[in-house]
Amino acid sequence: MPQNTRTKIIATIGPSTATREKLEQLIDAGADAFRFNFSHGTHAEHKERYKLVRKISKEKNVRISVLADLQGPKLRVGEFKNGSIVLAKGAKFVLDMKPILGSQERVTLPHPEIFKALKVGDILLLNDGNIRLKVDACDKKHAETTVLVGGPLSSHKGVNLPNIHLPISALTEKDKEDLEFALKLGVDWVCLSFVQKVADVKMAKEIIKGRAWIISKLEKPSAVEELEDIVGESDAIMVARGDLGVECPLPTVPVLQKKIVSVCRKHAKPVIVATQMLESMINAPTPTRAEISDVAAAVYDGADTVMLSAETAAGQYPIEAVSMMHQTIEEVEKDPLFYHFMHSSRIRSEFINSDEADAISCAAGDMTTELRNVAAVVTFTTSGATTLLTARERPDLPILAVTPDEEVANRMGIVWGTRGYVNKGVFKNFNNVESISRKIALETGIAKIGQYIVVTAGFPLLKGGKTNLLHIIKL
Repeated sequence: MPQNTRTKIIATIGPSTATREKLEQLIDAGADAFRFNFSHGTHAEHKERYKLVRKISKEKNVRISVLADLQGPKLRVGEFKNGSIVLAKGAKFVLDMKPILGSQERVTLPHPEIFKALKVGDILLLNDGNIRLKVDACDKKHAETTVLVGGPLSSHKGVNLPNIHLPISALTEKDKEDLEFALKLGVDWVCLSFVQKVADVKMAKEIIKGRAWIISKLEKPSAVEELEDIVGESDAIMVARGDLGVECPLPTVPVLQKKIVSVCRKHAKPVIVATQMLESMINAPTPTRAEISDVAAAVYDGADTVMLSAETAAGQYPIEAVSMMHQTIEEVEKDPLFYHFMHSSRIRSEFINSDEADAISCAAGDMTTELRNVAAVVTFTTSGATTLLTARERPDLPILAVTPDEEVANRMGIVWGTRGYVNKGVFKNFNNVESISRKIALETGIAKIGQYIVVTAGFPLLKGGKTNLLHIIKL
C-alpha cells in the first residue's frame, strides 16, 4: 500500500505529470494529495486533470485530497526597453507609475498601493530578494532609491516588501474567478496566498461558506506576527518557505518553521511544509543530502504534510521525487526517536484551553502507548474535529476517520496518519459503532483478531464538534 506513512505527501500537478499514466505512478509512489496551481494552466486543463484524479482514486480505492492554490496578488516591475538591465551597488534607481519602458535609471511599478505604503528608509527586494533597494524619497506615484545590493533585473520580476503591510486584498479578481471555478469542481482545500492578517482569512471564509477548507499560506512576516489568530481561524497552514525566505532573514526560516508547526499542533490544525524540498530533482534523478535532511527535519518537527512543487509539476523526475520523499519519511518514522520526539512535544492541557474533547483525545493518545497490541484509532466524526484532535497526539498507529460526509473523508488526505472512510448508516444508529469499527479495522488489514482498537466519537453522533466518548474494543 503506497499511502502507508503517517506524514503525508502533496505533489503539484503540471506539464510533467498531467497524464493518467503519470498520476497513477505518483499515487503508487506515495502521493496522498494533488495541488492544482492556479498561477499556471487554464480552467479547461485543471478540469480535465481534476476528473482524472477523481477517476483514478476511485479505481484504486484510495482517497486523494485535491488542493486549489490561488495565485494571490503578484507585485512585479514593468518591462525594460532592452529586456533587462544590471544595477550596480550605490546606483540611484527610480520606481514610478509612468507607463513607459524601463531603462537603466527607472522602471514602471504599476502598483499604487505600494507607493501609498512606502516610507523613507524602507527596503524593497526585487528578483526573489537578489536585489535590495533603500527608499530615499517617495510620494504616491514614485520612489527614489539607492541600490544596496545590485545585480541583473529583467522585465516582470517580482517585488517584495518585508515588514510593510500593504493595503491590498489577498484575493484578486482573478483569484475570485479561479475560486468559484475550483469550488464548482469540488476541490477539498483552497490555498490562500498573500495572507497578511487574520481578516484575510475571515474574508475568504465568507466567500467559500464551508464548500472547502482553507489553507492559509504563511509567506509574509506580518502574518507571522498574527500567527495564533491566523492558525485559529484557518483550517490548515502552509509554511510557504519561498517568499518567507525572501522577506525574512534566511537563518530565521528554520526557526519560524518549527514555531509554526508547534502552534498548528497546539490548535489541532494540519500544517504543510513547502518549497524547495527536493529542488535539485527538477533536473537530476537524485537529490542532495542536504535536501533529504531538510525533508527529514520537517518530518521530525511533526509536520502533517510535506509538499513538492516544481519537482513534480515541471521536473524531469517527478515519480522519482515522490518516491524519494516517501522513502525518506519511511526511514524517519522507523526511527524509535521519532515517536519519542512526537510524544515529548505533545501539547499538554495546561497550555491549551482544555475541554472534554481535548481530554478524550489526550487519553486516546495515552492508551495507544500504555495498552499493548493496539492496532489503530477509529474516530467517528461529522465535521472532522474529532479526527484532528486525535492526529494532534501523533499516535504510532493509523487513524481511521469514519464520517458520513464524502467531502470530510477526502480532506483527511493531508492530516497526519489519517485515512478517511465514509459510512452514513452508523451515524443513524449509535449501536453500530462497535460493529462498524471492527469491520473497517479488519477489512482494511490494519488490525487482526486479538488486537485492540481505540474508538473516539462525539455523542450524539450527528452533532458536530463534540468529542466526548472513548471506547476500547478487543477484536
